[in-house]
Amino acid sequence: MPTSESETDSLPAINETRSALVAIDETIDKIDSALPAVRGLEASDTEMDELADKAQKTFDDLMDLGFNVDSRFASEIFAVAGTMLGHALTAKTAKMNKKLKMIELQMKKMKLDNDLAGSEEPKETAQGQVLNRNDLLERLLSQQKQNK
Repeated sequence: MPTSESETDSLPAINETRSALVAIDETIDKIDSALPAVRGLEASDTEMDELADKAQKTFDDLMDLGFNVDSRFASEIFAVAGTMLGHALTAKTAKMNKKLKMIELQMKKMKLDNDLAGSEEPKETAQGQVLNRNDLLERLLSQQKQNK
């Protein structure tokens, strides 16, 4: 039970903060549940690969055709071949950008998870010793002598 007027004034702010945190938690839970449900990412990769392969094959065919026709018609054929190569490059770039975006999102999620779990004690990942220069030199020299 609040005993002073300042505590009474802070209760609505605390309640608003709690309700906002609950809403944020619910939203995060919705996002987490939706992420694994995303399907068809591999299908998009194969479609982009197919488009790039078709564009490259068409480029090769048009280049062969351009070398076998009259020179006045070849320039248009070569221009279209260049466009096909551009489409192949665009498909490959879109695929790579999608993968990089997914990696970036995964890294952001891992960072957020680590930040939320930051209240835990840090885990040791390595062991070390503090040595002065002379101790280090002694150890190195003794290891050299043992190796010989």
